[in-house]
Amino acid sequence: MVCGPSLPHNHYRFSEQLECLSAKFRLNIRDNGIMLKLTFFLTFIFGILFSIVLHKLSIYLTTDSVRYVPPDTKVFTLIPFESSVHNDILDIAPRPSDVEPSYSEGEAVASLQIALEVWKSGRLDKAKKLFEHAVTLAPKCPDILTYYGEFLEESQNDILAADQLYFKALVQSPNHRRAITNRQRTASLVEEIDRTTLRRIDKKRDHVASIPDSDPALQKAKKESYFQHIYHTVGIEGNSMTLSQTRSIVETRMAIGGKSIAEHNEILGLDAALKYINATLIKRLGKISIDDILEIHQRVLGFVDPIESGAFRRTQVFVGGHIPPTPHHIPPLMEEFAEWLNSDQALRMHPVRYAALAHYKLVHIHPFTDGNGRTSRLLMNMILMQAGYPPVIIPKQERHKYYQMLELANEGDIRPFIRFIAECTEQTLNLFIWATTEFGTTVPALDVDVKTIMGSWVI
Repeated sequence: MVCGPSLPHNHYRFSEQLECLSAKFRLNIRDNGIMLKLTFFLTFIFGILFSIVLHKLSIYLTTDSVRYVPPDTKVFTLIPFESSVHNDILDIAPRPSDVEPSYSEGEAVASLQIALEVWKSGRLDKAKKLFEHAVTLAPKCPDILTYYGEFLEESQNDILAADQLYFKALVQSPNHRRAITNRQRTASLVEEIDRTTLRRIDKKRDHVASIPDSDPALQKAKKESYFQHIYHTVGIEGNSMTLSQTRSIVETRMAIGGKSIAEHNEILGLDAALKYINATLIKRLGKISIDDILEIHQRVLGFVDPIESGAFRRTQVFVGGHIPPTPHHIPPLMEEFAEWLNSDQALRMHPVRYAALAHYKLVHIHPFTDGNGRTSRLLMNMILMQAGYPPVIIPKQERHKYYQMLELANEGDIRPFIRFIAECTEQTLNLFIWATTEFGTTVPALDVDVKTIMGSWVI
C-alpha cells in the first residue's frame, strides 16, 4: 500500500541524475582536499630544508670572516707548537681533550719555558722573575711548581722553599713523578734543618732561663715585651692603636681620643687574658681543658662582647676560603681537640711544634663568633710559657705572612706555619738576649730602629 500521491517516471530519472552529480562533486572535493594537504606538507618540508641550508651557509660565512688573518700579521701563540715542549722538556700532565687551557695557564707555561732557557744560560735573577711570574699566573700547576722548586734548590740553595713547592705540586697531582722524586730527596734534608732550628731555639731559651729573675734588665725587658705582645696581637686583628697608646691604656685605663671603644676594649681584654694565664694556668701542672680555653676567651672578648664571650658560636661563619664547622659540630670537635692536647703524642712533641699545632687546630675549628685568633695565640703562648719560653710576639707587620702560612696549613702542609712560629719564637728570644746583654740595665728601645737589632723584624 502506497501512501501519498505517486510521482511520475521522469521525476525518478531526474533524481538519479542529481544524485550522480552530487556523488561526483563530493569525490572531486575529496581529491582536491588531499592534493591541497599534500601541497601544504611539501611546502612546509621545503621551507624547513631551505632554512637549514641558509643557517649553515650563514655560519660558514661568519666563521670564515672571523678566522681570516691578513698575511702580514704575526699570529700570537700561547705555547710553542712543538710537541717536545709538552713531553720532553716540561713533562706536562695530559689534560682532558674537552678542556681548553686558559689564557693565564698558557702564558704561564710559556713563561716557564723561557725561565728554563734563561736559567740554563746562567741569568739567575731574570730566571727567578720569570718563574715567579709563571707561578703567579698558574699557582696550582704542578709542573711549574716543581720546576720552580728545582730552580730554588739548585741555584738558590733554598731547600725549604723548594720542598714546600714540591709538596704543593703533589697536593695538586699526587702521582706527579718528578715532584715525588724531588720530595723524596728533600724530605730528610728539611727534617734535619727543622731539628737544627729547634735545637738552636732551645739553646737560646736555656740562655734566657739562666738569667736571674731579679736581673733589672730582664724585668724591664719582660715588662716591655708584655706591652709589645698586646700591641702586636690586637694589631694583627686590625687595631689601629700605636704602641705608646696601647701602653697608656694598659697602665692608666684612660681613653685615647679619636679611637673607637671597641679598640680600647680589645686591648683591655687581652690584658685581662694575659694576667689570667700568668696568674693561674702557666703555674698549673695538669691537663688543658675546654673550660680553660673558654676562660681565656671570656677575658679576650669580655669587654668587647660580654654575651658571646666564653661561649661557642651559635651561627655559621666564613673565614676567607675556609668554611669552619657548623655550630652543632663544635662541641664534639672541641672534645677531640682537648683529648689531643693532653695525649702522649702531643706531649712528646717539641714545645714549639706542639704550641704551633695547638694554635692551628683551634683556629681551624673556629669555635667562637669573634676572638678566635687572639685566643689561639694565647693558648699557644700558654703552652710555650709552661715550657720555659717567653710569650711569642708575632709582629703585626707579618700579618700577611701569618695568614698565608695558615692558608698553606689549610691546604695540607702545616710545616711552613710551624716554621713561622719557630721563627717568631727565636726572634722573641733574641729580643730578650739583646736586652739583657747589650744594654745591661738600660730599657731597650724596642720601638725604634729595631731593624739593626732584629734583622728583618721591624716593629
